[in-house]
Amino acid sequence: MTVSSHFSSHDLEFIDDDEFHEECGVVGVWTAQDAASLTALGLHALQHRGQEASGIVTYDGNNFHSHRGLGLVGEVFADPRVISALPGGVAIGHNRYATTGETQIRNVQPLYGDFEFGGFAVAHNGNLTNAQLLKQSLVRRGCLFQSSTDSEVFIHLIAISLYTNVIDRFIDALKQVQGAYSLVALSKDMLIAARDPLGVRPLILGKLPNGQEENSWVVASESCALSSMGADFVRDIEPGEVIIIDNNGVRSIHPFSGHTSSRFCIFEYVYFARPDSVIDNKSVYMARKKIGAELAKECHVDADVVVPVPDSGVPAAIGYAAASNIPFELGIIRSHYIGRTFIEPTDQIRHLGVKLKHATNRAVIEGKRVVLIDDSIVRGTTSKKIVEMVRAAGATEVHLRIASPPTKHSCFYGIDTPAQEKLLAYIHDTNEMCKLIGADSLGFVSSDGLYRALDEEKRDNQNPQYCDACFTGEYPISLTDHDMNLIKSK
Repeated sequence: MTVSSHFSSHDLEFIDDDEFHEECGVVGVWTAQDAASLTALGLHALQHRGQEASGIVTYDGNNFHSHRGLGLVGEVFADPRVISALPGGVAIGHNRYATTGETQIRNVQPLYGDFEFGGFAVAHNGNLTNAQLLKQSLVRRGCLFQSSTDSEVFIHLIAISLYTNVIDRFIDALKQVQGAYSLVALSKDMLIAARDPLGVRPLILGKLPNGQEENSWVVASESCALSSMGADFVRDIEPGEVIIIDNNGVRSIHPFSGHTSSRFCIFEYVYFARPDSVIDNKSVYMARKKIGAELAKECHVDADVVVPVPDSGVPAAIGYAAASNIPFELGIIRSHYIGRTFIEPTDQIRHLGVKLKHATNRAVIEGKRVVLIDDSIVRGTTSKKIVEMVRAAGATEVHLRIASPPTKHSCFYGIDTPAQEKLLAYIHDTNEMCKLIGADSLGFVSSDGLYRALDEEKRDNQNPQYCDACFTGEYPISLTDHDMNLIKSK
């Protein structure tokens, strides 16, 4: 396994430490020509879900092959010899953004192990909320962990399971973990895909055209990966569902007893998913436009121009502009070439970090009352600097509008968020936030407005339709490790 690129995640910290970071992306391919190449294409389409590392495992009928590296997909798999060294018609792949574990090659997925039944690889999007407790138990039983990522827990739970076949071992492991997960796993006989019982993280099933093998299938975190792979969308994998793909085709099992309502992560619609993805029959792009329209209804202000903070604020800004009859303009231009830093991040460069990523378009801002649309506020430092930039470009007023409710709580389900005490909305009310950011006014879409944009009448406070814990603090899955650490700290 080769490290194809190495850089510290702290290289970009001075630029993007005020953003939510994507979780991870997973891809699986069953019986296709150039499975590794197809998997790499899918991972490239899912690059927005993780930029720290990437990896692919293939099986050629006799042996497993693996390549993992730190960096973007295009860096890790840039050398054609890398793909050619990954033969076989089946594969799984992973893009990583670290929510647990350091940025080191040992934490890059897919993870692989040799079992008595043969090789087994697994790739995981999400976060296990009882991984620490399980790891302590597994270490006491003699398990030796090779990484510091929670995903390795799956490998050890499968290894010690007393069941005989792969599927029963896999389900045995699933029933012991808590948290949010979408999984793809590969053995010599099958490709397995699974979602947690509440379906917090996304996962979809697709079909490759008959030009490939008749029994050619793909699974991926988002539907946007399918077009890159030349596959057709079949359906969302259901919450709590396990899909098994083998030489007999596709079969589905539901190993979790009882029925639980879906609690899909609402922030996928706000920010994380790529705009051209379709999740649960909802276009992410159209959902974001509707959020912008709801925001305009709830937080209207007289202004001359609506300006998005690119790229995530663009669809909501289009919806806001249409609903408010205020012209939409690209008043901020984003640089798409910020990769790793090319200069030492001194204090002066840290101060200029936002300007490396964003530049104002004075021609459409100067002398105007501006409505600035962004998807969220985390720490507030970036929002403050962008408001300052827009004022410096000649805006007479800057009204900040946010296409999500105030983020007051940390996520424990696979999204890298700051500790709660560092979230601006947890520390301050809206008026205080507005003064700190330096805007003329500040407004957030309400929870009900967000739900209406997703075709719900309003939020059902008794049985919420989505996981919105980052806004409400109502966590639908037990936070075992977090609660245990709180007890220890007292």
